[in-house]
Amino acid sequence: MPRKRYTPEEILLHLRTVELDTGKGLAVVDACRTLGITEHTYYRWKKEYGGLRVDQAKRLKALEQENLRLKRIVANQALDLSTLKEVASGHFEARPASARPWSMPSPCSTSPSAGRVGRLDRSDRRTAISGDLSRFRIGSMRA
Repeated sequence: MPRKRYTPEEILLHLRTVELDTGKGLAVVDACRTLGITEHTYYRWKKEYGGLRVDQAKRLKALEQENLRLKRIVANQALDLSTLKEVASGHFEARPASARPWSMPSPCSTSPSAGRVGRLDRSDRRTAISGDLSRFRIGSMRA
């Protein structure tokens, strides 16, 4: 069952209701039970929203959201900065000689038109396929 998310106005209304009920002599547990919240939730809300008005509670939530957004931005910038520092330092971890290459060489890199952007025409495709990738079995190809 999904949790219900209460707005700051609803939270302050519940806190005020529990305070009124306890003032009438009702126990906190019973007052919370009538509202459908746990006693732990009541005390947690009371600690966070204790003496606030509705407009202050709204502002508090807005500032918390803004703070989270700014923390994410700073974390992303710190990650980018550390990555750039690592790249600029030039210290890279060497791979063992027995390791497989990261990727196969592109057929376009060995073709005469490697500098040209776009699709290869038929003669360039034949050159690229017969060049570096000749060790692979391609199957039946039509020219």
